[in-house]
Amino acid sequence: MAMKRYQVFVSSTYRDLVEERAAVISCLLDNGCIPVGMEQFPAMPVSQWDYIRKMIDGSDYYLLIVAGKYGSIDPQSGLSYTEKEFKSFNIFSSFICFFTFLL
Repeated sequence: MAMKRYQVFVSSTYRDLVEERAAVISCLLDNGCIPVGMEQFPAMPVSQWDYIRKMIDGSDYYLLIVAGKYGSIDPQSGLSYTEKEFKSFNIFSSFICFFTFLL
């Protein structure tokens, strides 16, 4: 019987956490998980947020990496995309993991 492969949505600001994101994604791959994050987002004719939401909804886990930046602001909501992702994740059907880096 094959083991389930868990899809993990990796959320964080990007420019300040490139190395940390790469380390987390490598670890997830080494452990048989399917990482999903902005590195895999293709150029698409749908809105960026619609695609992000689809990827979040299909994930088993939400992994949030937090450091010292707030991140890019979504002009419609006024929130950073990272905060918007966190607020949209369904905490009742999935798991959330947090990592905090003090820079």
